[in-house]
Amino acid sequence: MFKKLTNNSLLSGSAMYLFSNMLAAAIPLALLPILTRYLTTAEYGQVAIFQTLVAGLCAFVGLNVQGAANRKYYDTHLSKEELKYFIGNCFLVLSVSTVIVFLVALIFKEALAQWLALDSRWLLFGVLVSSATFVVSMRMGQWQVRKQAKSYGALQVSQSLLNMLLSLLVVVYFLQGAAGRIGVLIGIPLIFSVIALWLLFKDDLLGYAWRPAYLREILSFGVPLIPHAAGLFLLSSVDRFVINAELGLAQVGVYMVAVQLVSAMGLVFGAINNAYVPWLFERLNRNQAEEKRQIVKMTYFYCLALLGMAALGFIIGPPMLIWVAGEKYSAAAAVIGWLALGQTFDGMYLMVTNYIFYSKRTGFLSVATITSGLMNVGLLILLINLMGLKGAAIAFVISMALKFLLTWLVAQLCHPMPWFDFRSSV
Repeated sequence: MFKKLTNNSLLSGSAMYLFSNMLAAAIPLALLPILTRYLTTAEYGQVAIFQTLVAGLCAFVGLNVQGAANRKYYDTHLSKEELKYFIGNCFLVLSVSTVIVFLVALIFKEALAQWLALDSRWLLFGVLVSSATFVVSMRMGQWQVRKQAKSYGALQVSQSLLNMLLSLLVVVYFLQGAAGRIGVLIGIPLIFSVIALWLLFKDDLLGYAWRPAYLREILSFGVPLIPHAAGLFLLSSVDRFVINAELGLAQVGVYMVAVQLVSAMGLVFGAINNAYVPWLFERLNRNQAEEKRQIVKMTYFYCLALLGMAALGFIIGPPMLIWVAGEKYSAAAAVIGWLALGQTFDGMYLMVTNYIFYSKRTGFLSVATITSGLMNVGLLILLINLMGLKGAAIAFVISMALKFLLTWLVAQLCHPMPWFDFRSSV
């Protein structure tokens, strides 16, 4: 059915991204049964809170403007020299936002550290890790738009591999517990940000010239995404804080084991999307009605396939979790199927959100994510008190389904597609 639309570039790109993402996912999954046996549930929860903190800070450090550089690549009138200056202005935004967030964290570090049950030093390092993550993301994004999947995969896999090796060294050999694992989570992004920065310079993709017009464009792309990123945080990460407040740090550790197993699905969905975005944007630029109808049919087929796969989470998820993590994390078996279903809705969301980024009307995306994120917080408070960890997982499913549906609606407003045109293709 889709022979005309699918081609070697999409299939080979998807295969390469899928291979590298699966390999990158397999490395921390291989580490999981070791960490769960060397860390207590409370220590595992502490590591999870640090990772959640970094994810939340990424909404403000850099203002998500690496996406603006990725989208700018498709502006046909732009020279390579000007793209280099555009990326340089993105780094200016990163520098200013990092300083501001670091100063705020420094002022409130004691109160925040007490609330998060983290060492105050980790809080400050979390800001630097978020900044380093931006740099790596910028390098990988510029490979993605150029369809250089091998380079993308090499950096991604080497980062995961070194993360695993150092974690084994400090947690298993030196018995440093949660502090050792968090130290690795701090050190690895900082190391790879230096490598990513050097690679950007090496490929002549980073320079600086004062361009107020570029800054306005960058900020108009990134600032409206702050509520969006905050909404995503409320959807995918705030549950750990609520569980910590309501059930304790040990239950965060139990819940996070299920989350990390399910995250492998997200890496697969992300791999497919990484290959799909450049392919999709090229066709949206061509603006041919027949191609758009076939893209819609492919999207429907893909979403149905994901829903079918989600059912496996309820069947094979519980015994797999206990086998991987051990009996002390057996309570997580009750939530893994629900988390898999929620992750499936996130994979479906990726298929529709691309149209909003293509249209550059990113402010509209915040409506969907903030609405569903706020609903998630309300459902978390209600359902955790009624059902414990299972309540948190069900809140996640409902909220992710709402995010997908609202984003689909917003995408149609920003860039209309023939979602209900079922005419046969020639």
